[in-house]
Amino acid sequence: VCVIIFWLLKMEISVGEAEKRTGKNTVNMQEIYTVYLIETRPVDAVTEGIIPAPDSLWRRYSEFELLRNYLLVTYPFVVVAPLPEKRAEIVWHKLSADNMDPDFVERRRVGLENFLLRLACHPVLCNDKIFYIFLTEADSRLKAMNAAFRVKNPDKRFTELKHYSDELQTVVSQLLRVRARVADRLYGVYKVHGNYGRVFSEWSAIEKEMGDGLQSAGHHMDAYAASVDDILEEEEHYADQLKEYLFYTEALRAVCRKHELTQFELEMAAQDLASKKQQKEELVTGTVRTFSLKGMTSKLFGQETAEQREAKLQVLEQQIEEGEEAVKEKNTESE
Repeated sequence: VCVIIFWLLKMEISVGEAEKRTGKNTVNMQEIYTVYLIETRPVDAVTEGIIPAPDSLWRRYSEFELLRNYLLVTYPFVVVAPLPEKRAEIVWHKLSADNMDPDFVERRRVGLENFLLRLACHPVLCNDKIFYIFLTEADSRLKAMNAAFRVKNPDKRFTELKHYSDELQTVVSQLLRVRARVADRLYGVYKVHGNYGRVFSEWSAIEKEMGDGLQSAGHHMDAYAASVDDILEEEEHYADQLKEYLFYTEALRAVCRKHELTQFELEMAAQDLASKKQQKEELVTGTVRTFSLKGMTSKLFGQETAEQREAKLQVLEQQIEEGEEAVKEKNTESE
């Protein structure tokens, strides 16, 4: 169990259990989904011999995704821990590809707990206020913050590239899953023939008249069963090439995320610059175009002196100059 230190508060974190629920999605359709119980308990109380009941709340996997996306945007210089897979991408042998399969849900629960513990152990991320809210408050502001990070004027080229990479990832993942199932069944068929080969070889020792024929059939089945290794090796080689495309989709999406962040910062810088220019115009002309507490204060307590206005004007001009430089830098970075 990792201990998170946030504003001098220490707590233990765990993802205790998973539970299936039924509800309506965004398009008002009934759906079945899984929620995970996050439990937190103050460490200080435990060390003092008091074991309080843990605080707990339920979170969906999509909320963990929102948290990670927020951290990626807010801390582009930090390696944010990965989440466990949302669905079973590549399944070998007898593992179920069903998202509601109890074994898969349990593996994902452990992965989500590891994700939270890794964030809590990070010297920067453990102090993030939204992360703390995610652990302690059911009404999280993550969804609102996620919407706030959406750019107002997205670049069409990057939007199309993101859609392309999402679609390519979905198609390649499905293809890999199908081929994995086919390879698994093919392996089973060939190994059954290997068992038959052994049976026919043992049978040939008993049957004198049919011995040669049975032994020949047994050798043929052994050779047939052994040939699966070459087939699976070729299949693995093909799968490796498909996986390269799969990894490239993530590389494309990373570029799109970086551009989206740069575009967002550019829009914020331009918005801030426009606000400063408007303040300068209001200060020079003496007219307030929008309601503000400052304007109301001026009406109540009188206008500022010429020296005060001049000092503020100089500060605004300096800020405008810095803002124009920031917009220029963000434009260059975006290009």
